[in-house]
Amino acid sequence: METPSRNVMVFIEARHGEIADVSRELLSAARRLATELDGEVEAVALGHGLGAALTELGCHGCRRVYYIDDSRLAHFSSVPYARETARLIRKYDPQIVLFGATTMGRDVAPRVASELRCGLTADCTALEIGDHAIKDVTFSRTLMQIRPAFGGNIIATIVSPESRPSMATVREGVMQLDAPDDFLPPATVMTEPCVLEDDAFLTEVLEVVRQEKAVNLPAAQIIVAAGMGAGDPDSLSLVRELAKTLGGQVGCSRPVVDAGVLPKEHQVGQTGITVRPNLYIACGISGQIQHRAGMAEAKRIIAVNRDPQAPIFSIAHYGIVGDVREVLGRMIKAYKTKA
Repeated sequence: METPSRNVMVFIEARHGEIADVSRELLSAARRLATELDGEVEAVALGHGLGAALTELGCHGCRRVYYIDDSRLAHFSSVPYARETARLIRKYDPQIVLFGATTMGRDVAPRVASELRCGLTADCTALEIGDHAIKDVTFSRTLMQIRPAFGGNIIATIVSPESRPSMATVREGVMQLDAPDDFLPPATVMTEPCVLEDDAFLTEVLEVVRQEKAVNLPAAQIIVAAGMGAGDPDSLSLVRELAKTLGGQVGCSRPVVDAGVLPKEHQVGQTGITVRPNLYIACGISGQIQHRAGMAEAKRIIAVNRDPQAPIFSIAHYGIVGDVREVLGRMIKAYKTKA
């Protein structure tokens, strides 16, 4: 009897011919998982004209890419992408499949899980390999899917050892992106046919309109974030000025977005964006677990809050108790004077 595969597969997202950052992050995570499983990293990709970009994924530890190249798949479409992805997963039988918790991934992954009748855990913040016992049965080297639950008040570990494959979605910025390893061989791109008939394509893309994001928090090395303690116009103006002075970008907590002070794309936290900047300055942010889940991996955290008992101070490297406007004004002046 053939031994089941212990490989880890990543669903590759591509936008306008470029591989999405979340896919590269997932390959780094898959490489660590595959090492513990004694398996290999592989990927599934759908699109048109992506061959060269897929080959370069080898530097992230990907050995093979199962690629369906079809002009009808040049633009994302839910049903065709899900059907063909499920078919390739069934054919190559990986132990684990990872998707980005993006608009595309959140659309495709549940459809694939339904087709394959397997488990799916959404919005994981960590993935580990371990043993799990159910009554008298121990499942060795199974996927531990870790994610916040009950509004972020607890951290749950979800295990589906009898599901094959185990599937999870992970948000962009959650997994550490390893530096490319140029000593690794290029990925082998194995072209697969698209077996779908034209009537499987329920929609037709007539025009694609691209709009650049006003802010790209996952790529920012310095983030100055505003909470409700800095949500008034004067304080927010200082937050913007400090971010500009430091060459950083403006982030915020969920209450600031809910109050309509800043748009959703600035939100950091469990229901927003996960970031890992070199410096994160939390201004008037209390530091509830939902917000900390999105920024706790920052290399340096400075917290400014008038409440000395604010939870944000428990993870801050440097804490300043005081009025946000006074503290930020002094920080801006000090930096400009030094510069």
